[in-house]
Amino acid sequence: MSRAEQGERPGADVQLDVLGLSCPEPITRLQDFIAGRMPGVVIEILADDGGIQWDLPAWCISNGHTMLGLNEERVKGRRIWRGLVRLEQRE
Repeated sequence: MSRAEQGERPGADVQLDVLGLSCPEPITRLQDFIAGRMPGVVIEILADDGGIQWDLPAWCISNGHTMLGLNEERVKGRRIWRGLVRLEQRE
């Protein structure tokens, strides 16, 4: 059972690190990463390609998953985006 299903504050059940990859690779890797995962799982995505701020929300909408958040951080002078996505049941 995922944290979200247990009623906890949304946090990641698993993490996908796509740092250093550029468009379209972060979303391609995410699509491959979710294969076989159950609905309700929350995935944290770490990316440094700025396109993720548009690509991740669009991917969630087009695939029926829930975007829980996307935050930009500065780490050692580098911009990093940390996204949270909850997988939903696909019909």
